Amino acid sequence: MTIQHFNLFLIVMAVIAVVVFVSLYFVDAGYGKFYDKKWGPAVNNKLGWVLMEAPVFIAMLVLWLCSDRRQDLVRLAFLFLFELHYIQRAFVFPFRLRGHSVMPLSIIVMGVVFNVLNALMQGGWIFYVSPVDYYPSDWLTTPKFIVGFLVFIIGMYINIQSDDIIRNLRKDGDTRHYLPQGGMFRYVTSANYFGEFVEWIGFAILTWSWSGGVFALWTFANLGPRAARIYEKYEAEFGDQLDTKKVKRIIPFIY
Repeated sequence: MTIQHFNLFLIVMAVIAVVVFVSLYFVDAGYGKFYDKKWGPAVNNKLGWVLMEAPVFIAMLVLWLCSDRRQDLVRLAFLFLFELHYIQRAFVFPFRLRGHSVMPLSIIVMGVVFNVLNALMQGGWIFYVSPVDYYPSDWLTTPKFIVGFLVFIIGMYINIQSDDIIRNLRKDGDTRHYLPQGGMFRYVTSANYFGEFVEWIGFAILTWSWSGGVFALWTFANLGPRAARIYEKYEAEFGDQLDTKKVKRIIPFIY
């Protein structure tokens, strides 16, 4: 793929992200809190997450293995961070879920398609399209990489911590709903989504790439509207318990 074709691919992905962002304010993706039978047949939630997230982990590995740049230290560092996220999302997070909820197969299929496209965006740029000398050997000591790496790690920490807070809101057998407290939930009702968004901003910075930027855009396009719906749900359910002047949806102090 030429750089021109790759850039066209990124433009198309960015435009689709905007369409998805607008659409999700009118249609709830039917999983988790907003599960709806109208999305069709469903499978166990744990299996669903593995099926949805594992393909991108595998696709990125294949792209790396087939590349003649697979021994490049800087690109290996990018690969490690990318795969670290998906080890957590595909092989750790699902097995820590509680309850017996389900996930529609239609959501899983859409997730797989998007995740593979993301692997093509990130892996395509890192291992194939970027100029061979774009990432010199001292890249890992540049401000871009150091700042991006710190942002990525902070985002991952927030994401995992927030998932833990949600997971421990109630004990086994308790069916009541609770407003998440602590961590970044002091500032946003979807702190786990905020953490994931921060992660991919960090990845865009440390790779200094448009492909990373487009994925950060996609992350917000997918999670921003969902965070807004969760906010509405909490506001209706918990009323005065939710300090709407202080606590935002997904971006502290802003939205």
